[in-house]
Amino acid sequence: MNSAKTAIMVDSGCDISQEFIEQYDIKVLRLKVLYGDRMYSDGLDIDPLEVYRRFPQEIPTTSTPNMYEVSELVNEIKSEGYEKIIGITISSGLSGTYNAVAMAFEEEDIETFAFDTKNISIGAGLLAMWAAKKLSEGWTFEAVKHGLNDKISDSKVFFYMDTLDYLRKGGRISPAVAIVGKALNLKPIISCNEKGTYYTVSKIRGQHKGLEKLTDSLKDYIGDKKAYLAIMNGDGTRYLDIIRARIKEMFPQCEVVVDKQITATMAIHTGPGLIGVGVLFE
Repeated sequence: MNSAKTAIMVDSGCDISQEFIEQYDIKVLRLKVLYGDRMYSDGLDIDPLEVYRRFPQEIPTTSTPNMYEVSELVNEIKSEGYEKIIGITISSGLSGTYNAVAMAFEEEDIETFAFDTKNISIGAGLLAMWAAKKLSEGWTFEAVKHGLNDKISDSKVFFYMDTLDYLRKGGRISPAVAIVGKALNLKPIISCNEKGTYYTVSKIRGQHKGLEKLTDSLKDYIGDKKAYLAIMNGDGTRYLDIIRARIKEMFPQCEVVVDKQITATMAIHTGPGLIGVGVLFE
């Protein structure tokens, strides 16, 4: 336990590795995956490989934790001796998790802070990792709380996607956009805007040019600044060596701190053939 006796709570959509979770005793609120009447907990009894295996015949839905589930986790945290909690979630513009956490925290008798990252996947996760590390270095609850508010603009994630079909099925884009994209073989690069909703950075025709555009978009964003990077893979293993090599060549000043599969819930909304790169400026 850190000296501030402050727990970090995240939702599973933040895409933090199990190793980091265990090292910093991060508490995870699980998003839900539903196949008909069967419910799974993201990252516990279902992984992205299972989701991809069942595509396209079975496309599940996702749901957010409710206030009761948040309160249960809070009680577990308190029973371990923690006196304060910082809850860090994926964007409220893409998920209801932040609202559930914020509402549940209002009923608690310990000091809490609910933080909406306005980001998705490792874009949110990198902020949670930063907070956990700062607490381990001796920062106070208040210092980390204010630091997160200052740090939010330093985190961003870019995703290359092979298909628009699953964003359409999840209601993230219109059917017309998806149909045109498929007809023209367009490969989108997406990210989150300041409001925490998806926007299209660019659409490139063809796979090879799409991957090039991903790293070019990173270069435009990072420039020569120092940053921590995270490589995310959503059934895009065939692209990993290309992306890793380009990142090593283009960003020698940066450190890759995460290299992992995305979560099952992210896989549902984006489909197979995804490569993402998260950025957190030092």
